[in-house]
Amino acid sequence: MNKKLLQILKQGENETTEFKTSFNDEVIISLVAFANAKGGSVYIGVDDKGIIKGIDIGKETVSHWINEVKNKTAPFIIPDSETFEINNHIIAVLKVQEYPVKPVSVRGKYYKRVKNSNHQLLVSEVVNLHLQSLNTSWDAYPDPTHHLDDISFEKVQQSIDVMKSRGLTINENPLSFLQKHDLIRDGKPTNAAYLLFKKKNSVSTTVELGRFQDSITIKDTNRTQSDIISQVEEVLDFVKKHINLSLIITGNARNTQKWQYPLEAVREIVLNMIIHRDYRANSDSVVKIFDDRIEFYNPGKLPEGISVQDLILNNYKSTPRNKAIAEFFKNLGLIEKYGSGIGRIINYFQKENLHVPELKPIGEGFQVTIFNTFSTKNNKDAANEGLNEGLNEGLNEGLNDVFLAVVKKGGVKAKELSNLLSSRPIKTIERQIAELIERKLIERRGSRKTGGYWQIIKN
Repeated sequence: MNKKLLQILKQGENETTEFKTSFNDEVIISLVAFANAKGGSVYIGVDDKGIIKGIDIGKETVSHWINEVKNKTAPFIIPDSETFEINNHIIAVLKVQEYPVKPVSVRGKYYKRVKNSNHQLLVSEVVNLHLQSLNTSWDAYPDPTHHLDDISFEKVQQSIDVMKSRGLTINENPLSFLQKHDLIRDGKPTNAAYLLFKKKNSVSTTVELGRFQDSITIKDTNRTQSDIISQVEEVLDFVKKHINLSLIITGNARNTQKWQYPLEAVREIVLNMIIHRDYRANSDSVVKIFDDRIEFYNPGKLPEGISVQDLILNNYKSTPRNKAIAEFFKNLGLIEKYGSGIGRIINYFQKENLHVPELKPIGEGFQVTIFNTFSTKNNKDAANEGLNEGLNEGLNEGLNDVFLAVVKKGGVKAKELSNLLSSRPIKTIERQIAELIERKLIERRGSRKTGGYWQIIKN
């Protein structure tokens, strides 16, 4: 065990490991943060550099610590404990598992482990963590401010008709349909039901739409505040009003029409906006159309643990912010399956040899920017730039170039990278490859004798 322990100390603090020189409230905060994440261990008697300092403990010391942890946490947690002696120094380890129903607090405050540090949670994060631990979401709960009178049962019937046309068997009337699908709880519509079928327009679903000549000059503006099913076509109609449609002469009996942007991709972006929006936020969704681009901004950050890079590489597990809404849109046939939209959007643009969309967190929200066919940038360079925007998160320029080369040419051999990267010195490439391996972004395939080749790591 000592050998394993020394290896843990050598690796340093991370998302499941914390070092403390003595037992104090900071130890309890770390245990709570671990319980609210993936679980973890606090090593007491070790400084933050992993150097063993040791502690003095009596017969009942660890028992008193465990009791203090229990008394200061709610719901209380009871950590497992072990003690070790290394080079005449005593180390104690307190370990907790991930708590099943989150969050756990210490003296009324909530923390979560992020990488190698503890972060105090905002009220909204506490709510989200609790809902996630129950495998539910905000939209599945009763709307505290609206009643059944605020629901349009005509709109409910329209959705029923769409589902029937898709082959689904539905025999209920609109009210029974809502009850059967848990869209009514305790006699009140859920948040999802109100957003899906609200009778009147309201600010809760505002999407601001604008056609801009430049960053400050507006040529046309509109706003939609209707139910979120209707908003899909309303937003698309505004976009189509302000983008070009060309006639392609094919030489066949029927010529074809082509939009300035892949319309299927635009639809996917609009659906993602509406389904994944944080409807509790004070800000609105915004669509800005410029001569050379369209910006789609939406309130709501990416789910924790998912980066822009993960989205581009499809290296993530879908976690819809609004599960009830996402499920209903799926039943309507508006989306195919969770988590596949971003990949399809990128594929639509790559198929047309267009600039890859730019994905970017902005404040408390997220923005997708698409670029049109008539960009002055070379299409190939523009696509690389768009992909770089996502991959660059957390990578410096040199590392990003190596990673991008592997993404674009899966199976590239180590010796080929020097030529692909403008004759960059092989020693520099080897050092950068080692760092990408350490970050678990790429892996070697094949033997070292034959040189092997490199692949990105996916799920």
